[in-house]
Amino acid sequence: MSDTIFDKIVRREIPADVVYEDDDVLAFRDIHPQAPVHVLFIPKKKSFATLNDCGEADAPLLGKLLLTASAYAKREGFADDGYRCVINCNSGGGQTVFYLHVHLLAGKQMPERML
Repeated sequence: MSDTIFDKIVRREIPADVVYEDDDVLAFRDIHPQAPVHVLFIPKKKSFATLNDCGEADAPLLGKLLLTASAYAKREGFADDGYRCVINCNSGGGQTVFYLHVHLLAGKQMPERML
């Protein structure tokens, strides 16, 4: 996997508007937000290009990404209003940075259906 902008953010080589960090997860605001709240949650220690690169052993990390996003929504006070978590996979799925990440989108009415 080649070096991505997210690798550089994790290494603090480029700045990001970080909203959460622990030993496993880094979360920061998207620089091209698609909603009033658009935060990206990424694994810090082990990166994958796409969701297709994950296996059974990665389930705890994938779960932690989603649970961290949920905790962030609760902490910021918009969980009850609703939010969307999205993982794009490969170009055809809308992925532009090939480093696994979860988009958390909130703050506006989301379409009921994406398709």
